[in-house]
Amino acid sequence: MTWAGTHHEPVVDHLAEVWGSVAAACDGIRSAQWDVATDCPGWTVRDQLSHLIGIERLIMGDEAPPPLEVVPDHVRNGFAELNEAWVAARRGLPGPDVLAEFVSITRRRLDELRDLPAERFDVVGWSPVGEVPYRDFLVTRVLDSWAHEQDVRRALGRPGGRNGPGEQSVLDRCESAMPFVVGKRVAPPEGTTVLFVVTGVLGRRLLVSVDGGRAVVTIDGDREPDATLAMDQETFWRIGFGRVDPSRVLAAGQVRIDGDLAVGHRVLAAMPFMV
Repeated sequence: MTWAGTHHEPVVDHLAEVWGSVAAACDGIRSAQWDVATDCPGWTVRDQLSHLIGIERLIMGDEAPPPLEVVPDHVRNGFAELNEAWVAARRGLPGPDVLAEFVSITRRRLDELRDLPAERFDVVGWSPVGEVPYRDFLVTRVLDSWAHEQDVRRALGRPGGRNGPGEQSVLDRCESAMPFVVGKRVAPPEGTTVLFVVTGVLGRRLLVSVDGGRAVVTIDGDREPDATLAMDQETFWRIGFGRVDPSRVLAAGQVRIDGDLAVGHRVLAAMPFMV
């Protein structure tokens, strides 16, 4: 029998690392910096932390704030509306108070996770990517938290938190979405191959081929791809997570397209899958 508190799950350590880095990014910032806009439409630095607080409190069963009376334009679905209610409830609070709540709630959450028995992490349930074991659901919390950490760091001009488990999970999520982007959104002719060349410490080469009417990842062999898109890992995830307009990074020279330019441009435009 496995007793609570004796089992070690690496994903819990990954959450602790990312949440600690989020708190460090905001530690000691000036009062006005809490209201700096971030890459997420409608959200400031304060709002980013409020969002992370709300998600974890929701997971733990805490009472949700009242529904929004007016839904902002950047809120596009019911789940986002629920998220926005947690954010809106904290807009009148001083930034340090929101940071203190974030630190408190994430410590509480980590204590809860470290006390779970091993079998709890195998239980299949809902996640943003479908029905998965609980440990995989927690990976979605790692990647979401890290992406919002980077939103905060970019807004504040405080780089950090790179090339760890958070960024790894985000890049893996982007990689897993590229067959959908190519096969469903672009839907090029049968046999079309698209190569993504992602540079950086956590970079990768990803060859997606249209085979039998669907796109699949194949071995990056000797055949010349029909279109190649090259970019660094930060550009790759920021496009995929909807943090930057693809045309903007192309104009800035942060993406290079070779081969069939028409296909390459269509793939680039279709890459934002998480908005």
